[in-house]
Amino acid sequence: MRTRPAPTLLISLLLAAPVLAGCSGSSEDDVRTAAEAFLDDWTAGDLAAAAAATTDPEATTAILEQTAGDLPDAALTAEVGDVVVEDGTATVDWSATWDLTAAPDWSYDAELRLEEGDDAWQVVAEPALVHPELGEGQHLELTRSLPERATITGADGAPLFTPTEVVNVGVAKGQETDLPGLAAALSAATGVPAAEIVAKVEAAPEGQFVPVISLRRPQFEAIRAQVFDLPGAVFPTETRPLAPSPRFAEALLGRVGGATAEVLEESSEDGAPRYAAGDQLGLSGLQRAFQEQLTGTPGFAVSVISTDETTGDAGRQIAAVDPVPGQPVQTPLVPAIQAAAEAAVATESRPTHLVAVRPGTGEILAVASNEGANPGNALRGQFPPGSSMKAITATALLSTGALGPDTAVPCPGTTVVDGREFENQDQFDLGTVPFTEAFAQSCNTTFIQQGLQLPDGALAEAAAAYGVGSDWELPIGIFGGTVPSDSTGTTKAANAIGQGQVLMSPAQMALVVAGIASGTPAAPVEVVGAAPAGPAPAGPPAAVLDALRPMMRQVVLSGTATALADRGEVFGKTGTAEYGTNTPPDSHGWFAGYRLGGVDGGVAFAVLVEGGQSSSAAVAVTDAFLGALG
Repeated sequence: MRTRPAPTLLISLLLAAPVLAGCSGSSEDDVRTAAEAFLDDWTAGDLAAAAAATTDPEATTAILEQTAGDLPDAALTAEVGDVVVEDGTATVDWSATWDLTAAPDWSYDAELRLEEGDDAWQVVAEPALVHPELGEGQHLELTRSLPERATITGADGAPLFTPTEVVNVGVAKGQETDLPGLAAALSAATGVPAAEIVAKVEAAPEGQFVPVISLRRPQFEAIRAQVFDLPGAVFPTETRPLAPSPRFAEALLGRVGGATAEVLEESSEDGAPRYAAGDQLGLSGLQRAFQEQLTGTPGFAVSVISTDETTGDAGRQIAAVDPVPGQPVQTPLVPAIQAAAEAAVATESRPTHLVAVRPGTGEILAVASNEGANPGNALRGQFPPGSSMKAITATALLSTGALGPDTAVPCPGTTVVDGREFENQDQFDLGTVPFTEAFAQSCNTTFIQQGLQLPDGALAEAAAAYGVGSDWELPIGIFGGTVPSDSTGTTKAANAIGQGQVLMSPAQMALVVAGIASGTPAAPVEVVGAAPAGPAPAGPPAAVLDALRPMMRQVVLSGTATALADRGEVFGKTGTAEYGTNTPPDSHGWFAGYRLGGVDGGVAFAVLVEGGQSSSAAVAVTDAFLGALG
């Protein structure tokens, strides 16, 4: 006779099933926890802790250290996927993403094998824990591939930086027979201090090339006879992307340098290249601002290769990403106008800048500074504009309607404001003359007397109509100028003639006269197709500009810039701006103007000669510029 199980036994049997299922779930959780702990330690860089959680810590340490060397400075992130447990073994799917240095991320799916130990689950020590195709006696090999760097172009789309041969003048350590004599001879030819050459050679390992200076081929040929036969001197050549000349639009474009790049300068007056301190050029200007766009995206390849280098194993590629070429950056620079500007500023020994702008668009057509100048001052310099400011003051005066070009105004030799005497140059006295003549002859006293009649904010409002005071949003900053709206007394008087608290950059002054020329002032443009640098200035009323332009033409026909009378239909305003504390004070020389027609189709420009002492220096540079344009 069969007996029925006791109720308590039935209950125990029924409860047994969920208890067993719970044990299975717990194993999967334990496996996942073990895998995550291993990967967390690995991704955190704690290789010892990660290896300790494997079946063979010593072997795993070697595998992980080898991988760290194969993928230098790469950061790993990991994500655990499905877990499968069976008879004391388990597999864990996981995805790896390596953040490779100077290359795109590398991602792949992988698998960890685990075994159940006495106390915990352990990751099986094997190369495949790094990558599923990595086997015993193998390691990873990473190679990067850089795309061709895109170029910066001019307005016509042609590259401004082109491959140019460079001669690297240097010393082969160990081949020199008389280091002091060699250094002295190289210094005499290049201008690099002899003591610096000696120090660099003495610090270099035996057999190493020690760079002294890099020269374009024409500059090297100029000193070739002095250096070529010096024992120990060597001259390897290379090709670098360089602008047409060493200072070609440098304030805007910047330069391309490198780990061993030296400053590349034109020859000085004595025929030797000028050496500039600091041989690490790096990147600057638009080269730096658009670095990512120009360089594109590097590519990479990963191969599995034998750890035994004697096998000649070429490896088997397991992953690759092609490089993506960079995209060009187009500027509005016109090489012919830039070349004319460079030639013009080179005629002046004092620091000199010339910025050219296309009327109506604000496009920067050229920006040039000579060797004696800080090129950044062309765009960002803050200088009193002197009488070139009278174009803006005249705008304010004409806007009131109280006077016109033919209005008779006094031009005494001196005038006194709140006890301070202001004077014309050499105290010239014209008596009473039409406003146009006072403007053409740059009569300070006229503009002070008339300017004091303006409402306090009128001068600043007239300046703002041309964009002065704007905080331009540009890749390479331009100082937008400063014209205070609350000046009174002698400061207000000085502001009317471009002294006092008024400051301007050559670039902003060029934008002002470009607005006068076109009647539609514009925000500056450094890169074609870029977002606007700011809202377009409103501009003065058309009637005001119609009155002002003939006054600016008269400056060239009969006033302070008659030296430009044969350079086409030129309009402008000269300026002499006092600065410093010397007695008599030093002065900057300015000319801001524009030319209609010509081969350039119309161009506005501003010239500043720092410490030029009078506007005649700037007029001479302008004459050279327009002459070079033809």
